Amino acid sequence: MTFQVTREDGLFHRQTLFDQARRVVIKVGSAVLTGDNGLLPEIIDNIARQVSFLQSTGREVILVTSGAVAAGRRRLGVVKTAHEELRVKQALAATGQGLLMQAYEQAFTERSQPVAQVLLTHADLSHRGRYLNVRNTILTLFEFGVVPIINENDTVSAEELRFSDNDTLGALIANMIGADMFIILTDVDCLYTGHPTEDPEARPVYTVAAITKDIEHMAGHSGSQLGTGGMMAKIRAAQMVAACGGSSFIGPGRHPEILQALFSGELIGTFFLPGKGRINRRKHWIAYVLRPQGFLVVDDGARRALVEQGRSLLPSGVVEVRGSFAIGAPVHCLDNDGRVIAAGLSNYASADIERIRGHRTGEIAAILGCKDSDEIIHRDNLVIMGRDVQD
Repeated sequence: MTFQVTREDGLFHRQTLFDQARRVVIKVGSAVLTGDNGLLPEIIDNIARQVSFLQSTGREVILVTSGAVAAGRRRLGVVKTAHEELRVKQALAATGQGLLMQAYEQAFTERSQPVAQVLLTHADLSHRGRYLNVRNTILTLFEFGVVPIINENDTVSAEELRFSDNDTLGALIANMIGADMFIILTDVDCLYTGHPTEDPEARPVYTVAAITKDIEHMAGHSGSQLGTGGMMAKIRAAQMVAACGGSSFIGPGRHPEILQALFSGELIGTFFLPGKGRINRRKHWIAYVLRPQGFLVVDDGARRALVEQGRSLLPSGVVEVRGSFAIGAPVHCLDNDGRVIAAGLSNYASADIERIRGHRTGEIAAILGCKDSDEIIHRDNLVIMGRDVQD
């Protein structure tokens, strides 16, 4: 089934966009790379063969990989429990990351393809200077013909500062470097209209033009037993990439020729078209990389000014301040129903916003004793969003 567009149009877009893609990010999940006995060398070898082929066609390829925790678990003989402590996961990652890179290094060396390990934490991307350093390093690796192999640095990532999953990490990397294509290889064939093993009417969805509530509902029917990200996380990742003008794919990572099949235009897996609009990299960083330190509830007039007219957020439109934050902090703007309508950088601390909310711009100096800015969030530091707040 082709959702939202015809089968013919979906196939045309797929073939065109894969053919045009020059910079590609490929994320491989734990469910693809590991089995009951740990890492699967034949799978890693097959991925290395296909990635090396793509690299040889003049494309620039990044591999975002999971599998370190699973590899460490097998090596140390640690049985997975329902409520595993973070320190245990970090120890398993520390043990398994070397095994994972050793396997990749061996497989790529056989094809004379150099690779580089890049371990990241969310803090590396939240800090603007470090974010740009990571980007510059990756682009320099491209110049040397190297395939960067990226994973989260689980050993040092605190729970509250972790990426939610490697699907999110892959999407952030794709947008950071301006990738044309984000490929998610998993143990699920594609997105289905229903649960494929429970619903006899369930049909595969080959093309998605826009991620709607219906698409999110379909994502709830699919999932994997390994790793941290289910189908919903993959849908969210595709949505992030679409917002920056990129395409995404979700499909079977153990298909023996999956990458060749995709770049040959075969109808396999689920393909997500780019969004109609496109935000720049700095606004992507504000909207998707930074985590909000507070929330501003705005009235209907302010909501319309932000969403429909592209205006800045003024004090008069704020009805409630949630959280404690400093000047320059990332915040999310909520409508009266609690939906996130925008993300931005605040020109005022939360305590000062509490004092000036509901007032006109001309009253700021009299209330605070000075006026740093007319706007609480200037439109240059504001990104319009469209998702609900997740508790």
